[in-house]
Amino acid sequence: MRGLDPRIHPMSQQRLFRREMDRRVEPGDDAGGTCRMTTDTENPLLLVEKPTDGIAVVRINRPEVRNALNLALRRALAATFQDLGTDPAVRCIVITGDDKAFCAGADLSEYVDASPVDILERDMGRLWDAIADCPKPVIAAVNGFALGGGCELAMHADIIVAGRSARFGQPEVLIGITPGGGATQRLTRAVGKFVAMRLMLTGEIIDAEEARSAGLVSRLVDDAAVMPEALRLAGLIAGAAPLAVRKTKELVIESMNVPLAAGLRSERSAFQLMFDTRDKTERMRAFLDRKRSPRR
Repeated sequence: MRGLDPRIHPMSQQRLFRREMDRRVEPGDDAGGTCRMTTDTENPLLLVEKPTDGIAVVRINRPEVRNALNLALRRALAATFQDLGTDPAVRCIVITGDDKAFCAGADLSEYVDASPVDILERDMGRLWDAIADCPKPVIAAVNGFALGGGCELAMHADIIVAGRSARFGQPEVLIGITPGGGATQRLTRAVGKFVAMRLMLTGEIIDAEEARSAGLVSRLVDDAAVMPEALRLAGLIAGAAPLAVRKTKELVIESMNVPLAAGLRSERSAFQLMFDTRDKTERMRAFLDRKRSPRR
């Protein structure tokens, strides 16, 4: 499906969205999602690569359904982020999809006949929290669609690098539900009430340029440069002091949930704690030595 033109009338966008939903689940797809876990070595739901020291790349691998989230994929993502979050060799995680879709949202075949009890038993909050609570910085590298749960997945990252083909949206109201993966909270914090209301109440899909202007996208680059830029940023993070990076991420996230005075107290405590680390002494001394060295 071609990227949606933001100039298209909203009703036309709704029709295009519904057409995308109709195409999302193809014949032969596993409706229950329980027999396509990562143990399927021929068709794993996730591909995990470590292209260089300190960096892990998590690639969603359901191209036949635009990388839609079924329960098996959600469980695989939760388990993978828990593993990488406790791996001392990993300092930054990049999550991505393919050139057509980062993640086009939920696999609706698992929702259309679901009851409230079915949804409750899936314990989706726990699966989302495994990503949200990852102590390592996470970069979302986005090309193509990031809709619904896919947009929410991108917002679980700490940095979003988007290609010009990227399309973002929360179109849940068009299929009779509300967002369920954090959009009413995270999107509002990212872009403010009025932009968030427009996107979530209309289901309108926006392009990458508008997403950057709204504050949802950290870096906007050509499609071919998305992964190189994500890996460049990941390399800078991986090269920084690990405890300082971890505490900085914690403080920024805390700032969205506590009053200013409480956040400042946490920042001062973290700042003081850094003075008991070997990284502080070694890195400061190395910086001063370079500064004192005569230039040639």
